[in-house]
Amino acid sequence: MTAGTAVGAGPVAGANRAMALWLLTVAGLVFLMVMLGGATRLTQSGLSMVHWQFAGALPPMDTAAWTAEFERYKQFPEYRKINRGMALAEFKTIYWFEYTHRMLGRLIGLAFALPFAWFLVRGQVGWRLAPKLTGLLLLGGLQGLVGWWMVKSGLIDRPDVSHYRLTVHLGLAFAIFGALLWVAFDLLKPVRPDAALTRSPPKGWALAVVLLVFVQSLLGGLVAGLNAGLVYNTFPLMDGMLFPPELFHATPWWLNLFENPVTLQFNHRVGALVVTIAIVLVWLWSRRVGVDRGTRRAIDAMLLALAGQVALGVLTLIHMVPVGLGVAHQGGALVLLGSSIVVAHRLARARLPA
Repeated sequence: MTAGTAVGAGPVAGANRAMALWLLTVAGLVFLMVMLGGATRLTQSGLSMVHWQFAGALPPMDTAAWTAEFERYKQFPEYRKINRGMALAEFKTIYWFEYTHRMLGRLIGLAFALPFAWFLVRGQVGWRLAPKLTGLLLLGGLQGLVGWWMVKSGLIDRPDVSHYRLTVHLGLAFAIFGALLWVAFDLLKPVRPDAALTRSPPKGWALAVVLLVFVQSLLGGLVAGLNAGLVYNTFPLMDGMLFPPELFHATPWWLNLFENPVTLQFNHRVGALVVTIAIVLVWLWSRRVGVDRGTRRAIDAMLLALAGQVALGVLTLIHMVPVGLGVAHQGGALVLLGSSIVVAHRLARARLPA
């Protein structure tokens, strides 16, 4: 039996540990990518590079190259409508954010593809694992294309990217991060053929929490894309109101769910409440039944991640989305997603008492 076939069929092999460490490292890079992406968006840097090169390119290396790059930027809406009169030094600042973001994306691609090829050549990727890793590779490539598709939306006639495309880009990053963690955990804790895995409601609840956190993150993407965090900057009520009057100003009514900043912020608040209730219920359940110590600690960590994320969300809102808090809140969403995946994975592999 090869190390690759040990997945789902026996104890964790050394090669499986190595592959798990590799996937967790890539997940860490994706985490940094999301944080840097948040900083790039909040500093209004995402439209500073107006061309896309598949293999990447060196940054401008001298004054003439910087001037040429700046002149290209001046031809597009962001400069003409928002940054007219910007100095070259200011342009360099926003350019470096976007350049670093793009180069980190390419680094992540190499950090995944090269070890994947190495493990394949050595015959350490089993037939069950190969499709999962291939899917992750394809998702990474798709993410690069989605990123450029998003940027293009801000280079036509409006100096901002489509909030729909931004949300797709963010959601795909979260999905890749979660998938990397799940596959890594599968390698570290494979299913034993003789294990009586739980089919009880708590497993479904844990998976539902993962889905709720993911949906809440998508709502956050819509909020960010329409700058909906800059309206009604009070908590817990919205300027003393539970239901502000602008909730359903747009017509048709369903358009408010996607394009009304007030409704989007309201929905994000409600989403946070739903996620909180779901996680607290799972935590209460864990105190009522006899889960193992590791699972209980994972659920405790998820509850702690929730508390931190709610606190960050409130602070970000009432301070009108400063860069530091906005980036931390985006990172907190990934931490919460990751902690919920840990819990769901442990319960999916657990044998619960009758």
